[in-house]
Amino acid sequence: MPMRSDASLLLIDAAAVREVLRPQEVLAAVRESFSLHSRGDGRGFPVVREQLPTGGVFGIKSGDVPSQGLLGFKAAGFWPDNRKCGGEPHQATILLFDPDTGRPLCMIDGNAITTARTGAAGGVGLQLLARPDSRHVCVFGSGVQARVQLDTALGVMPGIVSVSYLTGGGEPDSGFEAHFAARCELAHEADADAAVAASDIVITATPGFGPLFSVAAVRPGTHINCVGTDTRGKRELPDGLLETARVFVDDAGQAQAIGECQWTPATPRVEIGDLVTGKAVAARLARDVTVFDMTGLALQDLAVARLVHRQVLTRGLGTTVAWPW
Repeated sequence: MPMRSDASLLLIDAAAVREVLRPQEVLAAVRESFSLHSRGDGRGFPVVREQLPTGGVFGIKSGDVPSQGLLGFKAAGFWPDNRKCGGEPHQATILLFDPDTGRPLCMIDGNAITTARTGAAGGVGLQLLARPDSRHVCVFGSGVQARVQLDTALGVMPGIVSVSYLTGGGEPDSGFEAHFAARCELAHEADADAAVAASDIVITATPGFGPLFSVAAVRPGTHINCVGTDTRGKRELPDGLLETARVFVDDAGQAQAIGECQWTPATPRVEIGDLVTGKAVAARLARDVTVFDMTGLALQDLAVARLVHRQVLTRGLGTTVAWPW
């Protein structure tokens, strides 16, 4: 152990994070986080998620895995006015700590980690819940999270051939279309219900300002990954959907507090980690409508942050600053 006066802190910026992230490794880390959560080997502490007078939303997700010496938190949120100055509305910073001393080990730009781990969580949901023969996808949104969700979907569901997408302003997004042009048939859609009715998989990745489509548009056999509802008062799904669907969540209590399940707190739900560990079985029928209500686990952030920390140390990246006791 270094002397107290020799202690240091590793700073890992966004460029270093992006350099070491590998989609398959992130997918494996997120799947492990679901397993840890299911087995009780990893803990998520109470979530902070609050509206600010500035118009932003600030949150803290923290937790630990005692058997792995993993301890940390992510401070993150959404500041929509950042767009006015050309900045990213989502902001996140992750700190990992030595659980024996409480000293910080590294501070990591959390934006790319948040994007990657949420995309990976959506991928796990599709692998476990969507029909394997799914071919048509509908995506609500064309921002950073919508892009990574579709990227991941195309990677884990090779049968997908066509994608329709809808934007908040109702106009096509040329950047979004260019990104996926060589990977699938992609078309902008103005009619939300028509797009949902023609799809096997629906991905909602919006700010969660209200229901995006009608319940009548959802065909039997559809799977929905709901990404954008992560704060009290947000929602993307219509009334009546959760009551008739099979609902899966990353954390039951968290989904009821800040996810889609806040609108139907009595709805039965299964934690997806229990599918990973075999505690529960999805046993999907062809006509089942399934929903994955994704609110994000601290363990996802910590598992991917640990992956980044190790890779950065191995490759000699990051910036070390003195951080004496």
